[in-house]
Amino acid sequence: MRKIVLALAVTSLTVPALPASTAFARDTGVYHGQTWRGSDGRTYCRKPNGTTGLVVGGAAGALVGREIDSRGSRATGTILGAAVGALLGRHVQRNVVSRCR
Repeated sequence: MRKIVLALAVTSLTVPALPASTAFARDTGVYHGQTWRGSDGRTYCRKPNGTTGLVVGGAAGALVGREIDSRGSRATGTILGAAVGALLGRHVQRNVVSRCR
């Protein structure tokens, strides 16, 4: 189980993020990376949804939780660590890493 979790963590770190699609640009809008101007003249911002942070945080949290819970089957520590790590990773990616100004 430990090898599987470690392999998933390494895989999720090495798989590149999918390229940003121009589907976010309106037909009459202009797209410039994370921001674009819509047909109504307003500027819109594309922020990450936190999926990568959720996966990486969950894997890292599971490994840390497993090491902290040293008694018995370690399932409780692994599950709690994965949950806390996933929530923390999602929060970091959504709110801290990428801010549009």
